[in-house]
Amino acid sequence: MKVRLGYVAISKNLNITSSSMMTYSHYKKLGFKKANEKLHGIILSNFRDLEIILNYNIENNIYFYRLTSSLIPLLTHPKVKISINKYKLEFEHIGNIIKNNNMRVDTHPDQFCVINSINEAVVEASTKILHSHQRIFKLLKYDGKMVIHVGSSVGGKNESIKRFKDNFNKLNRKLQQMIILENDDKVFNISNVLKVCESLNIPMVLDYHHHRCNNTGQKIEDYIERIVKTWGNDIPKMHFSSPKSKKEKRAHNDYIDVYSFIAFIERIKFIDRDIDIMLEAKMKDNALYQLVNDLKENTNYEFVNESTFIIKEKY
Repeated sequence: MKVRLGYVAISKNLNITSSSMMTYSHYKKLGFKKANEKLHGIILSNFRDLEIILNYNIENNIYFYRLTSSLIPLLTHPKVKISINKYKLEFEHIGNIIKNNNMRVDTHPDQFCVINSINEAVVEASTKILHSHQRIFKLLKYDGKMVIHVGSSVGGKNESIKRFKDNFNKLNRKLQQMIILENDDKVFNISNVLKVCESLNIPMVLDYHHHRCNNTGQKIEDYIERIVKTWGNDIPKMHFSSPKSKKEKRAHNDYIDVYSFIAFIERIKFIDRDIDIMLEAKMKDNALYQLVNDLKENTNYEFVNESTFIIKEKY
């Protein structure tokens, strides 16, 4: 069983971000011409920083990475017109880096993406967000995935899930194939989300931290084989993070607690499948490095590079 670790968007070690933003209020204040000039500069800067981060990841053998959802600021704002095709060459260049180095990248649209909302305007805006991610992957010429949640729980779980399915089925087929669904930390637990994924034939992302926050007695061991099966022949993707504190258990910690991580791996290793685990820790790549060091000290996992290890029968 091979486990590959990844991190989210920002490199703490490099101290750069491909997520530089521009608010609409600032855009409006500058006036159309100056605003678009500044926005163009920010977008080019984001592309440059993303290239630096990707090359840094490759140098450090990190091949699993989450792209920022803010590469193109104001992309879906109704009062800002951005010709995304203007950046066709930049996208192709980034896409070539990803593909030529066999990287796995995905995106995670923000919390405002709620396709099962009872508010039609929110559903429309959420669909627009998903379409924007689809366009980005198309320009990258990369077959990527986007992680979303079931979303709103208004009207109860059953009604909310029905709304999700109804609106999911309205999306174009290609977009449907790009969506992967994650259990959340408050409402929709692994049992709920797994049933949706099996019904719609889409992969499920197991978020173990969310599961620890939100379960009604479900045991990972009883669900993990079904969760992995939703991926077919693809490598399953999972999320792992540690709670900030006992009081703030839903918030993510700066780093990963190695003992909880080992316990998780030992609970699921019987599936004997390669998996990719996205570390959702505040210290990003530095948290990944720290976890690797801690694993080397506390296990006999066989590390094949800086982010990938093979599970032996016992540690």
